Amino acid sequence: MRALILGAGLVIGAAVQPVAAQDHGDGHGGGASLLERGFGLFGGGKEEQPGAYASPSAIPGDLVPSAESVGAPQRRPLDHLDPIALPKPPAKLVPPDLSLPGLPAYAPLATPTPQSLRSRETLVLEPRLQTDGPTVPSGVVWRVFSPITGIDGKLPLVATASGGPATFTLAPGDYVLYAQFGHAGLTKRISFEGLQKREVVVLDAGGLKLDATCGDGGTIPPDQLRFDIYSDAKDEHDRRLIANDVPPDAIVRLNAGLYHVVSNYGSVNAVIRADIRVEAGKITRATLEHHAARLTMKLVREHGGEAIADTAWSISTMSGDVVRESVGAFPTMVLAEGEYLIVAKNKDRIYQRDFVVEPGVNTDVEVLTSDVASAQDPDAGSGD
Repeated sequence: MRALILGAGLVIGAAVQPVAAQDHGDGHGGGASLLERGFGLFGGGKEEQPGAYASPSAIPGDLVPSAESVGAPQRRPLDHLDPIALPKPPAKLVPPDLSLPGLPAYAPLATPTPQSLRSRETLVLEPRLQTDGPTVPSGVVWRVFSPITGIDGKLPLVATASGGPATFTLAPGDYVLYAQFGHAGLTKRISFEGLQKREVVVLDAGGLKLDATCGDGGTIPPDQLRFDIYSDAKDEHDRRLIANDVPPDAIVRLNAGLYHVVSNYGSVNAVIRADIRVEAGKITRATLEHHAARLTMKLVREHGGEAIADTAWSISTMSGDVVRESVGAFPTMVLAEGEYLIVAKNKDRIYQRDFVVEPGVNTDVEVLTSDVASAQDPDAGSGD
């Protein structure tokens, strides 16, 4: 192979020798061939400038060796692509000598361990109204907080429950417990060591049931009677409202202690107050007595006559303090016992009369337009 290539090189050199033998401007003709001067194949020792280059395509074809003569593979276009055959998996992946047991219809139960048979450690809280009292069966709201304040400045809520006794599954540690029973509440710190524990929580609470009468045991319509319950304090401004608008005969759950109760009969001035003590584990019943009456006023031309419409009313005490103002033909209101001045105004006329309210005596008050001596024209002068 090397002899053939070298021979081809010699043939190429012989073919371009006439071109290389031209005069290059130094005044001398002839000289080394293109291969000797241009590429220094023979190491002449003197650097020569490259001569002219003749493209191989200009060489006659019979002088250029073919690819087949030098053993180079020929390029042929592909007719089609045959897919590469992948190796086939073995016929059996499981050795023939390996035998597997058959699966049952259901998985067998795991053998219980002592840890699984052990009951989970829980904290059981039992509410009582007093130390030696029975367990409260319902109505208690439990909240368990972490003692570490959160980023919002509040204690994070850990668990909650409602009803009677409550069971909590907690991690060992300290907690803040709040138990709410109606308007009664208890806050305490508890410690849980992770062992089964039952703790009695004494709420120290009771109930208060309120009612009221008018006069000598007269009944008051329930929709006319309401109660407000305040905390006990020496100064009236220091009292804290605990429950308001409590209807009669309703049981209010409160912590044991002294409370200030305000009873309102109607919406004017029939108000009475009382201090009542609530005892733990008991329902305290208290009945207050109002000294008031319900009045219905009419402006008439004669006794038993028809009420005149579009009448404005003003009721004031004898000292001049206005108690209530109203407009209508039949205004009804509850007033505490005492003396009052009733003034009726219709169009340009004003009529008035004195009236005494007696406890428990509900009545209609008639103001006459004819026989009331104090009736006068508001535009008239005093006569001076």
